[in-house]
Amino acid sequence: MTALTAHFDVPIGPDSPGTSRQAVVDILRVWGYIDDLWVADAAVVVSELVTNAVQHGAGSVTLGIEAYGLHVIISVADGSSVIPRRREPDGRGGRGLLLVEAFTQHWTVEDHQGGKRVRAELQPYPRLEDLHTQAGTGREHP
Repeated sequence: MTALTAHFDVPIGPDSPGTSRQAVVDILRVWGYIDDLWVADAAVVVSELVTNAVQHGAGSVTLGIEAYGLHVIISVADGSSVIPRRREPDGRGGRGLLLVEAFTQHWTVEDHQGGKRVRAELQPYPRLEDLHTQAGTGREHP
């Protein structure tokens, strides 16, 4: 199965997480990732990474999706070089990276154009047959 990729700039504002989440869900479904529970987990990861980038990052935010069969990586880049760290949850937050850890195999941070990029590999997609149906047909799932 070939790699599928998508990258786009995220408009900064209060709607950034929701808009990004919906865009990623739509892309994943077009690519054949139609398992509702798995897609919902992916949406949580997108929301948390974009929220962190908007609240704690700097400059523009770019979101990327890479799909390699059962493996999907979500990445979010921003202009801040400050590395995100897990902290104790309180009334202001602190649950985002805990959620990212719960719904991914692992996540990493790398330097990116003077800032950073957080890359999170989702849990493997559970239904290979969905992706075989999509591969090579040029058709979208209904």
